[in-house]
Amino acid sequence: MAKAPECGWTLEEAARRRGALRIAGLDEVGRGPLFGPVVAAAVILPIGCRLQGLTDSKKLSAKKRTELDAAIRLNAVAFAIAEVDAETIDRINIRQASLLAMRRAVEQLAPSPDFLLIDGRDTINWDCSQQAVVRGDATSFSIAAASVLAKVYRDRLLVE
Repeated sequence: MAKAPECGWTLEEAARRRGALRIAGLDEVGRGPLFGPVVAAAVILPIGCRLQGLTDSKKLSAKKRTELDAAIRLNAVAFAIAEVDAETIDRINIRQASLLAMRRAVEQLAPSPDFLLIDGRDTINWDCSQQAVVRGDATSFSIAAASVLAKVYRDRLLVE
């Protein structure tokens, strides 16, 4: 049986060796449910940022996600959250809506990233180097941070 991936800095360190300075992790939530918006987050963490227990938001309790959400917002170089509503999802499909939400999140980042680590199989229409990473939210701290922000934000939307 294959060992489960471990969340860490390996992907970010590889991007830095190729010259990247501002690496943004991207993830989305809401692709599975048949209602509500799809929400994406983009996060640039400082080099070596330590956030105890950070991993894929689906593996965390609601309490731990809330704690990490606050810590990520406090420590991030930059972060942004964007959503695409159900009407747009119906019009353009969930895959395209997810990519649109991720692009909208990246557009809001200041400073702008020069490298994107994106959870999943797709990259987005953005002018910088990118790497799509299947299960990236379980292997990259930057993507995991985006996963947490997006999940907490969407959960709060659905409660309201």
